[in-house]
Amino acid sequence: MSKSFDVIVIGAGPGGYIAAIRAAQLGMNVACIDEWKNASGDPAPGGTCTNVGCIPSKALLQSSEHFEQANHHFAEHGITATGVKMDVAKMLARKDTVVKQNNDGILYLFKKNKVTFFHGRGSFASKSEDGYEIKVSGKTEESLTAKQIIVATGSSARALPGVPFDEENILSNDGALRVGAVPKKLALIGSGVIGLEMGSVWRRLGSEVTILEGLPTFLGAVDEQIAKEAKKIFDKQGLNIQLGVKVGDIKSSKKGVSVNYSNAKGEAQTLDVDKLIISIGRVPNTTGLNIEAVGLKLDERGAIVVDADCKTALPGVWAVGDVVRGPMLAHKAEEEGVAVAERIAGQHGHVDFNLVPWVIYTSPEIAWVGRTEQQLKADGVAYKAGTFPFLANGRARALGDTTGMVKMLADAKTDEILGVHIIGPQASELISEATVAMAFKASAEDIARICHAHPSLSESTKEAALAVDKRTLNF
Repeated sequence: MSKSFDVIVIGAGPGGYIAAIRAAQLGMNVACIDEWKNASGDPAPGGTCTNVGCIPSKALLQSSEHFEQANHHFAEHGITATGVKMDVAKMLARKDTVVKQNNDGILYLFKKNKVTFFHGRGSFASKSEDGYEIKVSGKTEESLTAKQIIVATGSSARALPGVPFDEENILSNDGALRVGAVPKKLALIGSGVIGLEMGSVWRRLGSEVTILEGLPTFLGAVDEQIAKEAKKIFDKQGLNIQLGVKVGDIKSSKKGVSVNYSNAKGEAQTLDVDKLIISIGRVPNTTGLNIEAVGLKLDERGAIVVDADCKTALPGVWAVGDVVRGPMLAHKAEEEGVAVAERIAGQHGHVDFNLVPWVIYTSPEIAWVGRTEQQLKADGVAYKAGTFPFLANGRARALGDTTGMVKMLADAKTDEILGVHIIGPQASELISEATVAMAFKASAEDIARICHAHPSLSESTKEAALAVDKRTLNF
């Protein structure tokens, strides 16, 4: 017999579990289905983000950053550390613990908010007057029905054509997080967020890291001035980033991986490495959803077609997160999940895609929100720019990390902030002030007039705002 709900959410990643919780808060009877399981076979909600993405990668980045600090920077603080070693197995175990804490936290939140959780794969079975029948395939088979369905099945790593992931030598983001020993030589194809973060982890631990990027420009989505600064810093750190390459044959053996490619000059090259991480983007995950049963449509990218409100063409069926258009970011998925739950409840959920912050958790961190200088030029928008280096910030000096800058772009006529771009310490935290300011249509002058704590890194944001009007006080 089918179990009836008001809302069924397929997928318990950031978009799905947040949508389920918000719908339950609004008084709906909610079911959430997710098939992810940990090594013990237990439910592991949280999707890619929690299990093989955002959370575990940040755990490894933190561990490797501590290792690098101990080896290369403690001495300047008067701390003598000799014989510092990395226990990779323990580092991975800590990462797994952090992941499980997040998994368990989501299961607790489901109980707290009275969301019924089903462990298994959810798929469309049929459409009827009662709504949609959703089949759950797991340890036990279940049949659920609801008039409102939210699809939040996320995305999967994109493989190179003819080069499948074996997660031993040729790795996706999943395998990259489970490498059991420091590779002597490591290659990454793709210099995006995953490539730079994973490359940084293993470079800090002693790997010789080469990053192969097909595009001729580095971090094309980032403000050009910030991207150039980042490239200079990463080069100095020892990441060998090659741009404009064309990857050819890739051969894997017990010895490792051989990558044939041509460089930007068209010269044939061969790179032999122990491990190869492929990070060339992600594809919407609709496998096994059985969308044909109800006539759900996909676009040319394989994403579920939705309108601006995340509605599909089917009444009562919604989709959020990586499985639809827009940036594949956990926090974007969360905001869409909340908005959809509120729309189902008759409220007016809202997501402003112009105010979705981006972060790359390298060292230094890179974060931005709003438009870049090159976008403003392309759009013919008259603007003013102000920058302030962390070199002139007292808190950065005390931290011992004065790399980078804050850059603010404002409308030349109205002074409204149009974009903020940061490379430097704790950029991921600093970008929130800019996002809030832009949400309230703040001007650069507004930020410049607000008192910021001293000494703090946030003073650099204030100084960048002052720089828009060419009146910095500390540089």
